[in-house]
Amino acid sequence: MNKLLSCRYNMDTSRVEARFEDGTTLAIDCIAVEDEYGNAPAQRAELDWLLWNKPLEYAQMVLRGEMGRYLSLGCDHGRPED
Repeated sequence: MNKLLSCRYNMDTSRVEARFEDGTTLAIDCIAVEDEYGNAPAQRAELDWLLWNKPLEYAQMVLRGEMGRYLSLGCDHGRPED
């Protein structure tokens, strides 16, 4: 894989789709990721926030195996404001 041309969340398929300059495409099944890492409502909310706001970072964390560590840090992007 080389230069990334696009990365977006497709809500119709519930996948993050990435397309590279060499024609390679990658689709990450977000339901499977939620089933693996979304053990609490706050974690599921964080995963949803990442999907909508930072799909590239979401894909990078999944591919690098960093999603569990990221969620263990207690990120609160997906939590409602008080």
